[in-house]
Amino acid sequence: MIELVDNILTPEDFVRLRTATGFADIPLEHARKALQNGLINVSAIKDGELIGMGRLVGDGAMYWYLQEIVVLPKYQRQGIGAQLLEFAKEKYDCRFLWTLEKNKEAIHFYETHGFNLNGKRQLEEGTPEYIVMLERD
Repeated sequence: MIELVDNILTPEDFVRLRTATGFADIPLEHARKALQNGLINVSAIKDGELIGMGRLVGDGAMYWYLQEIVVLPKYQRQGIGAQLLEFAKEKYDCRFLWTLEKNKEAIHFYETHGFNLNGKRQLEEGTPEYIVMLERD
């Protein structure tokens, strides 16, 4: 059984999850600031182990952006990312998210959960990669 818990993610775990899934490595201080300045982070726990997370940013009133969903590779394709996404949609009315433009698999995943590309695209800070925004009706 997967337990979803708000705001327990540490900067160390944030970096570990990101690098384990192919996201760019970031300095620990950047992770600390990202978590402090974000609105909500949701951790997926299985048998006491942190296996995934979702992070929301925004203004806390009108706009919530799902910045990322990350699930450790050995737990992918088991519905955990979908649980994190549905949690963000239901609890926080998340309407926007960003993902790597080259990650066609993630884009397809978000589209199957009601999100669509909206034409917004920008460089992922500190990397040569582009990210794209998806939104839902």
